[in-house]
Amino acid sequence: MAGFIEGFDRGQSVLFPDRLDDWIGEDSLVRVVDIFVEELDLQRLGFARFTPARTGRPGYHPAVLLKLFIYGYLNRIPSSRRLERETGRNVEVMWLIGKLVPDHKTIADFRRDNGAGIRKVCAQFVELCRRIGTLKGDCVAIDGEPNSRP
Repeated sequence: MAGFIEGFDRGQSVLFPDRLDDWIGEDSLVRVVDIFVEELDLQRLGFARFTPARTGRPGYHPAVLLKLFIYGYLNRIPSSRRLERETGRNVEVMWLIGKLVPDHKTIADFRRDNGAGIRKVCAQFVELCRRIGTLKGDCVAIDGEPNSRP
């Protein structure tokens, strides 16, 4: 393909691999989601499984799944199966949840078990986005429930 711009050789080893952080812009909304969720008191907001079980396989921290859930709704990806696929191919999602790959059942169970907490958090996030100017619409729907503002 002489005369064309060529991409990176996929088989080439690199001495200094790219950092995932380098792929996310400083003004990216995923950074807002990350900071927002990290500042929440998820236990006070009523999120289930906040304390890890003493036995069995470790689970995902509710903050990880909440970040994924908010990202999905911001990008019109409400399906737990589609969110699972995004964890393996979307650089923003990889950055946001630290390259973890929860399965669709885990994502769906989190949504089912934490509906009230998710609604509270989403309302707070919408208000934050309006205050910082990243959300300009008159109506925002999260999980089918409109949050209109006059």
